[in-house]
Amino acid sequence: MARTPVWKTIAATLETDIVSGHYKTGDKLPTEAELASRFGVNRHTVRRPLSDMAERDIVRSRRRGRLRRAIAAAGRLPGRQVVRTETRPSDTLEAEALDIEVGSLVLVYEGLSLAGESPIGLFTSIFPNERLPGMSAALEQTNSVTEALKICGIEDYTRRETRLTAELATSVQAIHLRIREGDPLMKSVSVNIDANGAPVEFGTTWFAGERVALTIAPE
Repeated sequence: MARTPVWKTIAATLETDIVSGHYKTGDKLPTEAELASRFGVNRHTVRRPLSDMAERDIVRSRRRGRLRRAIAAAGRLPGRQVVRTETRPSDTLEAEALDIEVGSLVLVYEGLSLAGESPIGLFTSIFPNERLPGMSAALEQTNSVTEALKICGIEDYTRRETRLTAELATSVQAIHLRIREGDPLMKSVSVNIDANGAPVEFGTTWFAGERVALTIAPE
């Protein structure tokens, strides 16, 4: 008789916990370490059921603010240097990511993520103008996208998807990041959604490969 994979048993148990009311909408599940201890497995094993449940929209993974916290934990002051803010028509890729019509106005917010005085990432965030009409003014008040979204009435948001790829730095990227043209970059492309599932940010960040290490795991 074939054995049921351990990860499926873990997923079924967590789903039963949710259905039974042990965890309500908005509650956090135990951490990976806590789940691993509960089920007697390693953390890698518990990631499979969490990922499966996320794909079925039973749970959502929140990864917001990890970069700033990691920088602060390393004893360096996190910061941002804005290099461009403009409103323009969206292109096909942006419209698809934000679920808007091609040509609809978007706010482009571009700059550098800093660790102390050292640039570690070049970011571009695209916001739907009609959905967030006050975003430009909000970003003038704070250099935090999270706080700016709160000003616009988005109290909470989640990461719908993230895609990581490797690229080589262009000459312009090299200038911004103070590296050599052709040095390795880690490219992160993501879409953030509000509580109703509407996209509020389409973001792309190019991290200097030699200065960062990203660890992505469900909370």
